[in-house]
Amino acid sequence: MGFRQSVGLVSPRLAVFLVSFLLALPLAAATTQPPATPSGAAKTRADKPAPDTLILSNGDRISGTLLHSAGDTVSFHSDILGDLQLKWKDIKELRTNTHMVILGRNTPARGKMALNLPRGTLSVANQLITVHPENGVVIPPIPVRNVDYIVDESTLRKQIAGHPGLWAGWNGSLTAGATVIQASQDQYTFNGAASLARVAPTVTWLNTENRTLIDFSGSFGKIIQPAYTSDGVYTPVSASKESIYHADAERDEYFSPRFYVLAQTVFDHNYAQALDLQQIYGAGIGWTAIKRPSEELDLKTTLQYEAQSFLDASAGVDQNLIGSTLDANWAAKLPAKIIFKQQLTWIPAYNNPYAYSAGETDSLTMPFFKRLAFSVGSIDSYLNDPPPEAVPPTKRNSFQFTTGVTYAVKSKY
Repeated sequence: MGFRQSVGLVSPRLAVFLVSFLLALPLAAATTQPPATPSGAAKTRADKPAPDTLILSNGDRISGTLLHSAGDTVSFHSDILGDLQLKWKDIKELRTNTHMVILGRNTPARGKMALNLPRGTLSVANQLITVHPENGVVIPPIPVRNVDYIVDESTLRKQIAGHPGLWAGWNGSLTAGATVIQASQDQYTFNGAASLARVAPTVTWLNTENRTLIDFSGSFGKIIQPAYTSDGVYTPVSASKESIYHADAERDEYFSPRFYVLAQTVFDHNYAQALDLQQIYGAGIGWTAIKRPSEELDLKTTLQYEAQSFLDASAGVDQNLIGSTLDANWAAKLPAKIIFKQQLTWIPAYNNPYAYSAGETDSLTMPFFKRLAFSVGSIDSYLNDPPPEAVPPTKRNSFQFTTGVTYAVKSKY
C-alpha cells in the first residue's frame, strides 16, 4: 500500500525528465571525449592518396597507380587487374595524383643528374604530357616520343643519392632438379644452379656504374649395381659416379655506358674428364654490344693465370698456364615471359697451345606460377688436354642435359 502511494507521488513530467537524463549521459560522455584515431584498414584508406586514372583508346577506364614508363611502354598497377604493360599509342588519357619525374633523351647520368627535372602530377592527352608542379610553374607540354622514362620522385632520389647494401639489389635465379631410379640398378642424379647479379644503380633508366655476377652449376650422379651371383660366379657390389661443377664470380666497373673493366675468378671440376680442379684468375675488358629491354649481348676478354690439376696425379700432367678467356653472353626475353640465355667460351693457353678448353651453356626458363618456372638447359664442355693414360679412358667432350624448377630472385631495392 505504501509502495503504491510513493510511486503515485511521481508526476509523469518528472519521470520523462529522469529517463531522458539517464539516456543522455552516455551521449554526453561520448561527445566530451576526443574522437578515436582510426586504425587498421580504416586508417589506411584515409591516408591513401586518390588513385591515378587511365583511359584506353577504346574508352575503358582503369583506376590504380602509375608505376613508371620506359620508352613506349607504360607500367600501371590495378588492384583488380594487377600489373599491366601498355603502349602509349593505346592510351587516350592519363591523370596521376602521384608526383612523377620526367627523364628525357638528354638526361645526364647519375651523379650529374640535377633535381630540377620536370616533376609533379601528370595529365596526358593527345600524346602530350602536361606536368603540374607544386609551385605552379607552367611547363610546356612534352611529347610522349621525347620522353625516355617516367619514374616516381622517391625512387629517383633513392637511386641518385642512395646505395644498396651488401645484401640488397640482387636479382637472378635458383634451380634444382633430381632423378631417382630404383630397379635392378639404383641410380641417383641431382643437379642445381644459382645465377645472381647485383647491378648498381638497380634501375634500367640510369647508366650502370658497377655489376657483380655470381654463378654456380653442379651435377652429381651415382649408379649402384648390387652384388649378384650368376652361374656360380659371385660379383660384388659396384658403383660408378659422375661429378661436375662450375663456379665463377665477376666484378665489372663501367667507365662508359657500355664499356667496363672486369676481374673474375672461375673454378671447374669434371670427374668425367679426370679434371680435379681448373682455377682461373684474370682481368680484362667488356663491351655491351646490344642493350635493349628484350635483349642484351656482352662480349668480354681477359688475360689470366690458369692452373689445371687432374685426378691422376701420377701422370704428371698438371698445368700452370697463361692464357685468356673470350666470352659471349646473350640473353633474350621471348613471348610469354620465356627467357633464353646462351654463353659461349673459348679459353686458349699461350704457353701451351695444346691445353685449351671451350664451353657452351644454354638455358630456357618458362614461368608457370608466380616466381616459379620450369627450366631446361644444356652444358657442353670441351677439354683438349685430359690425362692421356687415365683409366677408364676419358673423352675430351662432356655434355649435360638438365631439367629443373627455377625460383626467381627479385630485388626489392
